[in-house]
Amino acid sequence: MLVGIMGGTFDPIHTGHLIAAERARVEGGLDEVWLMPANVPPHKPNAPKGTSQQRWEMVCLAAEGNPFFRPIDIEINKGGVSYSIDTIELLKSQYPDIAFTYIIGADMVQYLPQWHRIDDIVRHIHFIGLARPGYELDLKQLPEHIRNRVKLVPMPLVEISSTAIRALRQKRDPVRYLVPDKVGQFMEVNGLYET
Repeated sequence: MLVGIMGGTFDPIHTGHLIAAERARVEGGLDEVWLMPANVPPHKPNAPKGTSQQRWEMVCLAAEGNPFFRPIDIEINKGGVSYSIDTIELLKSQYPDIAFTYIIGADMVQYLPQWHRIDDIVRHIHFIGLARPGYELDLKQLPEHIRNRVKLVPMPLVEISSTAIRALRQKRDPVRYLVPDKVGQFMEVNGLYET
């Protein structure tokens, strides 16, 4: 079984995330995509606005109805900063028969050499890099042992961001179609991102 891991703050999860997950699943030949909210992402300077529980619940709501998407709370349950190598080692110990690949944006692919313990990471998993239209990425710039573990797949240009959604919510503007309906309802009921 080949599983793609899509991690993120998901503050909130939105339609762009789901489109990316589906494109990675189809183009990468994945059996499933596991959506994994980070507890504390190491590369983000500001703490998430939503609590880990709220972000987890939104991911669960967003995955409903898609048999190929599965929410996984391994990083939230672990607590602390979410380093990829720790998560991968945990996943490999809990699911030894599954082959994992990380789904990341093409813009992040170029930073793979700077990832914490990247040499250990590439021994365990592959990467799917989502190549957005107009973004040029030369895989030859990466060291060979990393480059050989990356597959680029095309991704439609979707200009939706969690930051923009939070800004709209703060102004009390609608976010319908930017997020799944159930996620939008959850944000309304809980007054998320209104202040």
